[in-house]
Amino acid sequence: MDDAYDEGVDARHGPDAPSGTRAEPEPAPPAPAEQPERPEQRPSGPPLPPESVGVPRTGVAALSPRYQIGAALALALVAVTACVHLGMVFLSVAPANTVTKQHGKAIEDWVYPEFEQNWKLFAPNPLQQNISVQVRADVQMPDGTTTTTGWNDLSAQDGRAIDGSLVPSHTVQNELRRAWDFFTSTHGTDNRPIGLRGSLSEQYLRRIVVMRMYKGDATSEKGTIERVQVRSSTTNVTPPDWSGEKVSDTPVYRVLPWWTVTADEANGGVR
Repeated sequence: MDDAYDEGVDARHGPDAPSGTRAEPEPAPPAPAEQPERPEQRPSGPPLPPESVGVPRTGVAALSPRYQIGAALALALVAVTACVHLGMVFLSVAPANTVTKQHGKAIEDWVYPEFEQNWKLFAPNPLQQNISVQVRADVQMPDGTTTTTGWNDLSAQDGRAIDGSLVPSHTVQNELRRAWDFFTSTHGTDNRPIGLRGSLSEQYLRRIVVMRMYKGDATSEKGTIERVQVRSSTTNVTPPDWSGEKVSDTPVYRVLPWWTVTADEANGGVR
């Protein structure tokens, strides 16, 4: 039994271990050192296109090459038109220079009347009056007699044409008003012309009122207009009740002298 026990002990602890003791277990072999992860190597060169990395294309890039060319041409056309428009508007308000002297007619055709620059919107004291342009005429009737019409309120006619219209014409809105502004800016308070543009403004206003009389006055339609007389009626805009301001509501008239209608106008040149 001793031999068996010894053999058992020796067998457990090894032949070199002293009797009655346990041998220490042999250490485990060291684990291999972990290798640090290396970043994924990517080929050098330009970035990959979106479709190669799964990114969807948007905007113009999503179009086919043919439509991309069309979109580029459209954008270029819009940019050129915008630059031309800004240049024309700038030249129209700029002081006289070489370009405006050589191409003034083309600039005016582009700007007026749709893109006219009017700074009254920013005036510190906007217009607070209603101004009506009225006209009457001496008409030669077919029987040889001459009849004087009553006063025709041309501004009121334009107002009725504008009311209720979604897209009133520039002629109805601006023709008569601008003609009267042109006249007053080139004439003194005595109705005498100031400078060379005075006679032009007078002729312009006369032709407009004659044309309006032939179209809107029953007496003028039956005969031939020989003379016309224009006047303005200016009435103050009534202030709101809370302001406490008091203004006169009596119209003030500016009456111009009688103008003789030229032969070409009287014979239908402005009908």
